[in-house]
Amino acid sequence: MKTRYKGYTGKLLDVNLTSQTTGEYIVSDMDRERFLGGRYLSTKILWDELKPGIDPLSPENIFIVMTAPLTGTRAPSTSRYDISAKSPITGGIGHSNSGGNFGIHLKKAGWDGIVIRGSADTPVYIEINDDVVQIKNADHLWGKDTHTSQELMKTNDFKKAATMVIGPAGENLVKFACVVCQERVHGRTGMGSVMGSKNLKGLVVKGSKKIDVFQPEKFKEHTKKWIKSLQGHPATGETVPKLGTSMFVALLQRANALPTKNFSRGTFENYNQITGETLAKDHLIRNYGCQSCPIQCGRVVKLDGQEIKGPEYEIMCLFGANLLINDLDAIIRWNRELDLLGLDGVSCGTVLGFAMELNEKGIWKNNLEFGKKENILDILKLIAHREGIGNDLAEGVKYLSEKYGGTDFAPHVKGLELPAYQPQAAVGHALGYATANRGACHLDGGYMIYFEATGPVTLEQFHHRSKPAWVVLDQNLLAAISSGGSCLFTSWTFVPAIAFKAQKSKIISFIIRKILTYTWPSITGLLKLPLVFLKFHIPLLPHSKAIALATGMDMSFGKLIRIGDRGYTMEKLFNLREGIRKKDDKLAKRFTDDLLVKGNKNSRVQLDKMLPQYYKIRGWDENGVPKEKTLKKLDLNFVDISQLN
Repeated sequence: MKTRYKGYTGKLLDVNLTSQTTGEYIVSDMDRERFLGGRYLSTKILWDELKPGIDPLSPENIFIVMTAPLTGTRAPSTSRYDISAKSPITGGIGHSNSGGNFGIHLKKAGWDGIVIRGSADTPVYIEINDDVVQIKNADHLWGKDTHTSQELMKTNDFKKAATMVIGPAGENLVKFACVVCQERVHGRTGMGSVMGSKNLKGLVVKGSKKIDVFQPEKFKEHTKKWIKSLQGHPATGETVPKLGTSMFVALLQRANALPTKNFSRGTFENYNQITGETLAKDHLIRNYGCQSCPIQCGRVVKLDGQEIKGPEYEIMCLFGANLLINDLDAIIRWNRELDLLGLDGVSCGTVLGFAMELNEKGIWKNNLEFGKKENILDILKLIAHREGIGNDLAEGVKYLSEKYGGTDFAPHVKGLELPAYQPQAAVGHALGYATANRGACHLDGGYMIYFEATGPVTLEQFHHRSKPAWVVLDQNLLAAISSGGSCLFTSWTFVPAIAFKAQKSKIISFIIRKILTYTWPSITGLLKLPLVFLKFHIPLLPHSKAIALATGMDMSFGKLIRIGDRGYTMEKLFNLREGIRKKDDKLAKRFTDDLLVKGNKNSRVQLDKMLPQYYKIRGWDENGVPKEKTLKKLDLNFVDISQLN
């Protein structure tokens, strides 16, 4: 069934690897209106298609590739697409967003997404050339790294095609295996192991069709203004192109928020040797970025005479400060190896830090030591191939803590390892970790760190009362932006350029901080406003207008927030159905009980005070279960809530 909306192709490919057959998966326009695309539309499909309780690494799991209405429309930073499945590391909703060119080529081939079922008997890959879809033998690719595999898949007419693959980690079912497209990485929730469980090495796609939008001229004009605003903004036009995400090392060190020695503190004495400034001065050759992106946040560096992708902030911190290592050359090398093996660098760095503390405390002798770098490269290979201690490490922090001990300082939520932001230094960000549906995640959690530590003007770091409303707003807005097809970096323009000038004045910064912190009831009020009062677009967030012009949907700022709220609640419902409850919305005692700043009783995550308010704002009950009236408001009343309790 075709769609009445532009910006979509109206078709989803349905592939059954068990029967080696292909078809079309039908999505209604009602679901497009409710969930837009990306992770949210995928969650609805998983809800409809999966039986509760299935093993994530069994043929019963479904692997979904999903684009969004803005993907490939040439709007800025819209090469984004999602992959989703039931997560093998959390047992709940799993999804991962990335750039690269795969989503664009998929839509140009005439497909909004792909639903992949079953499991092949032997290794295969999927080849898509517009409407022609073939399942091909991948014996020659199995065991190969992600770079070699992508090159070998580009045969004959597919030299300029887009590819998406797993490495040895995915083949060996490492719980935090990632998926790689070009050099962009789907790094969270173990989607690489889901592909591996299906004997699916990768996909290659080439498209030749045009992506139509609803109002081409107005959309083109809106896009020009949007690009200009991104290029003229201090964050997206200056700082990020100059330093990339590695700019956060110095910023977080100053905020006492740089995870160090397995998240036991927030500062690293040798941080200046692993900063973005050091990377730019000693290693940077040039910038690069995803297709259609004016920001160009990627780094190209030189290693052994070869130009390669440089590390992002997460790797520089989690393989640097978190392991007490200050060798940037080594971190660059490890970053390359992580991508080739197909390992999620965030989870991997956090796993290594936890294992080092277990070793230091005599809980598990494993030869991993803080500050010791000589065996890291070998350990990465052991993890990817599940050999020696790598077999235990491949299961993640939660597994290690349950097998060996150390639950009080185990940095994970719902089984997913913490990213590189110290929870006690930004308690709203920590609340986001605890409540993010896919487990500990700085993006799904709402990225409150920008409003608590790294942004030009911030809320008070340790003020817990103000944070729940801000977290809900951020989670809803960022998730909706992502489901529309935009990179989350485009949301940084929500903080106007004048704020970057204001931060130079201590008095003005102090006043703004107090206003942002203590006017939190207005955010709660905004979230409760009926849609009739929010039927407008905000110039600082051009996404809602872009979606309206591209699709022809009746879209507004209010509807975009509502889509975020609806999708977030849909993910919560999926998790509830899988047995993930209030008890899982938690952090280790290191973060809730230990003080980050000696003598400051508020420098811990007061989750017990924030979580009830968070649930209340979302319209969930005291156990974190959405109320009937909330489901009705969000048009989710097809869910029988009584079956989830």
